[in-house]
Amino acid sequence: MIGRLRGVLAEVELDHCLIDCMGVGYVVACGARTLGRMPAPGDEVTLHIESSWSAENGPRLYGFLTRDDRGAFTTLTGIQGVGPKAALSVLDVLPPGDLAAAVAREDKAAVARANGVGPKLALRIVTELKGKPLGAGGLTVGTGSGPVAATPAAPSLTGEAVAALLGLGVVEVNARRAVDQALIRLGEGAELSAIIRAALQELGR
Repeated sequence: MIGRLRGVLAEVELDHCLIDCMGVGYVVACGARTLGRMPAPGDEVTLHIESSWSAENGPRLYGFLTRDDRGAFTTLTGIQGVGPKAALSVLDVLPPGDLAAAVAREDKAAVARANGVGPKLALRIVTELKGKPLGAGGLTVGTGSGPVAATPAAPSLTGEAVAALLGLGVVEVNARRAVDQALIRLGEGAELSAIIRAALQELGR
């Protein structure tokens, strides 16, 4: 079983990338947030891998830039009705820390923002994630009126910036990629207005 890949980023497509590891090319499915944070093609990248097999698609590799993302993906796909595609969509909208906070405050609407996740599935995710670890760092969702999370999650500027672009009619996957690129250019401390302007510049390239 493959747990990690380190190699040259050969290609980046809409929902996957190709990693060249000493002449062997691995096709790795990734979420939009992960793809948007990839280095430039030709640079080295390390991905944490979760392997999956289904009768419909056969073997498939899912890649993440952090162990926490991979751990949250594994936890999500352990919930009935949450397949790999839905799990990636949830993590595109809510990184592990934000997801833990959303579940702790029972914010079903935040989870339902993910593509392919309706209100019923969002409720199931919120219910079943209570008290479960999210990610390799041991981030655990609180139960009832207990602690919100092992580590407090800051409000997501990424989500706010993406929502602003969606309001302008930008397709979600393009909006997320543009915002991620803007954050790479400006840094995590950038203000929301600056992120939105930079993202619009990315879309105009």
